[in-house]
Amino acid sequence: MKATYHKYILDFKRPSGTSRGVMTQKETWFIVLEKNGKKGIGECGILRGLSADDRPDYEEKLQWTCDNIHLGKEALWNALLEFPSIQFGVEMAFRSLDSEDPFLLFPSAFTNEGKPIVINGLVWMGDEGFMMDQINEKIKQGFTCIKLKIGAIDFDKELQLLRFIRTHFPPNKMEIRVDANGAFDLNKALDKLHQLSEFKLHSIEQPIQKNNTDRMTELCKTTPFPIALDEELIGVFALEDKEALLQKIKPQYIILKPSFVGGFKGTMEWIMLAEKYEIGWWITSALESNIGLNAIAQWTYLLHNAMPQGLGTGALYTNNFDCPLTVSEGKLWYDQNVDWGFDFDMLS
Repeated sequence: MKATYHKYILDFKRPSGTSRGVMTQKETWFIVLEKNGKKGIGECGILRGLSADDRPDYEEKLQWTCDNIHLGKEALWNALLEFPSIQFGVEMAFRSLDSEDPFLLFPSAFTNEGKPIVINGLVWMGDEGFMMDQINEKIKQGFTCIKLKIGAIDFDKELQLLRFIRTHFPPNKMEIRVDANGAFDLNKALDKLHQLSEFKLHSIEQPIQKNNTDRMTELCKTTPFPIALDEELIGVFALEDKEALLQKIKPQYIILKPSFVGGFKGTMEWIMLAEKYEIGWWITSALESNIGLNAIAQWTYLLHNAMPQGLGTGALYTNNFDCPLTVSEGKLWYDQNVDWGFDFDMLS
């Protein structure tokens, strides 16, 4: 078996804002396996400034992985514990190589029978007008769950946006999730949660920065509506540490990005623990290309989680790869009539 790695820069159609800044490009890496004339591909979806494996030796570790591909998927996964995005890329690449079609990794009613996955519509940060335009667009597209990035513009203006949605759409018509990406001040977070509770929100992701576990524990205990941990899970590698974190904080939900938490295997560890402690969960992509998104979506369908998943990021880029994934009516579909616009030569 031969393995190679390839860098690919994804260009956003429009600058996309979070509380950590505005992105115009997103770097990703692919692992390509070749054996007996067949090829498989896996995406290592790193996000600079956020991923636990955003380290100076990242590319060196990719090369090590390719040099040691003969060790096999399980041994590599264990050796790459501190490189969750490469763990995911390795898992995906082996699955792709072993599949009859390198992009049909987990056949199901999603891929074969046109059954969709309900997803949330993502509203990026920006000025009030830009966010309002996105909200109207998501409503027009038939989404019944909207997720807003908050924490970058004036908080009162964000409250006005939420008031606009709630004025027109009661909770039984539109579920609203918000994601603060850790933007709230530790001492003001609870007050902000009480202000937000007026709008009957489904949940808020990561109201304060990670590693403030005492304060997060207190917030989860006293919050007027559910809190979901996201960044808090990044960099927690050992199973016993994952369990200790959930036991201490007792969040209402956790949000799982396979590229950030060790691929399918790492995600399943979190799901097992969440269900043990009666914590809700859902799956979210992490700005991967359609190659990574395709693998996550196919795998997510098999979990049969009826909540809206965070998988609607495929249309963000100008130079993504055409694929069978389409979004309509607030759902993600796999259209068997659409071919992949990808050739392995694109990576050379």
